[in-house]
Amino acid sequence: MGFLKIRGNVVKTVLFDFDGTLAKLNIDFQHMRKEVLQIASSYGIGPNLLETKFVLEMINSVSDKLNHKSTRESENFKNEAINFIENMETRAAEDGELFENTKELLTFLKANGLSTAVVSRNCEKAIFLVFPDILMYCDAVFCRDKVANVKPHPQHLHTAINILQASPPRTLMVGDHPLDIETGRNAGTFTAGVLTGHHLETDFLKAGADLVLAEASDLIQMIN
Repeated sequence: MGFLKIRGNVVKTVLFDFDGTLAKLNIDFQHMRKEVLQIASSYGIGPNLLETKFVLEMINSVSDKLNHKSTRESENFKNEAINFIENMETRAAEDGELFENTKELLTFLKANGLSTAVVSRNCEKAIFLVFPDILMYCDAVFCRDKVANVKPHPQHLHTAINILQASPPRTLMVGDHPLDIETGRNAGTFTAGVLTGHHLETDFLKAGADLVLAEASDLIQMIN
């Protein structure tokens, strides 16, 4: 078996983002944000009252504000907004596909004794639509359905790390968004950005990534 080393340290666990990292899913996040803002507006919450740019955190923020007035309104809004984004995610998943070398990568890592998991802000249903047999290739999947706080909160990664009986200093977080780098740094792991999404090498370096790879499967070449 080979070893994966980063900055002289042996990595035993690799956590992957999903969309844009292991699979291609064309989700229009700008449209998603716009529609969630419209749903919030129908409950009397305007964009000037929201401080976050990420949709899930926006939903939580609106829900918290509504909860001061009415628990029922808060729950109704959250259900409506979450149902909307899940419908968008599953529609995208129906047209999505794994990157060409995803299964080869996960098989290779397992053969070399590394634990792997997917850590995604997406819903579990969408991931299994794209990759029905994912648990034959990696050890676990941790979507937003399974945690109270999603990336970039470190709890998302720490949940995976604890269940896999891993440790942050021997873990690598791989993703296609600077948010993944932020999450890994928050959780105390090594980090790698991949250029299969919509971000540039400079974006990842600015975020503090330890590595920037053309694609996730480039990890195969690093094991020796």
